[in-house]
Amino acid sequence: MTKLSIIIPVYNVEKYIRPCMESIFRQGLDEDDYEVIIVNDGTPDKSMEVIEDIIAAHTNITVINQKNLSLSVARNNGIAAAKGEYILMPDSDDLLIENSLKPLLDKALETKADLVVADFLEMGDKEIDNLKEIPQKDFQVKEKTGYELFMEDLNPRQCYVWRTLYRRAFITGEKLTFVPGIRYQDVPFTHEAYLKAGKCLRTHWLLNIYRKGHESATYSFSVQKSKHLCKAMKETWELRFLEQNTPATRHKIEDDVYISFKTLILLIAYSFHDNSTRMEILNHLKQQIPDLTFKNGIKQRVTSWFYKQMPHFYMDINYYGRKYKCFLNVIYRIHAFICKKNYCR
Repeated sequence: MTKLSIIIPVYNVEKYIRPCMESIFRQGLDEDDYEVIIVNDGTPDKSMEVIEDIIAAHTNITVINQKNLSLSVARNNGIAAAKGEYILMPDSDDLLIENSLKPLLDKALETKADLVVADFLEMGDKEIDNLKEIPQKDFQVKEKTGYELFMEDLNPRQCYVWRTLYRRAFITGEKLTFVPGIRYQDVPFTHEAYLKAGKCLRTHWLLNIYRKGHESATYSFSVQKSKHLCKAMKETWELRFLEQNTPATRHKIEDDVYISFKTLILLIAYSFHDNSTRMEILNHLKQQIPDLTFKNGIKQRVTSWFYKQMPHFYMDINYYGRKYKCFLNVIYRIHAFICKKNYCR
């Protein structure tokens, strides 16, 4: 029986895919117990060439070749092909910490938990290159319900699927899929998984090294990426209507989307200086989520008012407010005071 399927989407990671693959085979696992599914998402570089010898050396590796359809489609196709009882989905530019996976998998198989969520480290390229040994934490797990995990542990800024072992029957039974063709697909997927999960395990055991900063020289926020974020926000916003929601989970979903909204606004303000592009993105967001309104607290109400009534000015105060923080605070305080007086009437 295959205990684990490790799904690795590959696209433009020529520099990083080899150390990622090497880390997978440093986990102390019997190769008969797990499979590695490499999904070549039509990568145009030499990513597949640099791991040809690794593929040839291991009989538990399967390669799926597809045209470039996006990370989300690659993961969906990998899940569809998986045979393991559990699924792990590392990013191909990150690493698994040596011998970190086996204790998590053993505990998952023992408890049949839907999700096993671990911790991770963030490191830059130089830190990883000079890495010698990582002091591991004591292996302890805390059993939680999906509701508890959602309310207590889900950080909307860290919806990383690679830190979690997923029971495959849970993913297929709940029909969990990644939104095709968009970035930020981890956000709605993680929210939905936590909301629908039954038994879960949370541990501070370190599983991954998240490689940070290597995109900074080439990363730019485009109109297309902004629309992808709008789509991810829409998918997350719609989770408010799940049957199992409580007032508390609905409140948190709204708060989490608010955080994504504020991130989007700041990225727009700093990336696009012409109002026509800014308004194009805001109008797209309004089309995607016509009922987007934030009501949890005075700051959210002020934000909603500016977004709906004075979008041009709202973009400006976010741009200049970041440069002159006191200016933004004064604007918020004045409007909050006016709104508070109106609410009290």
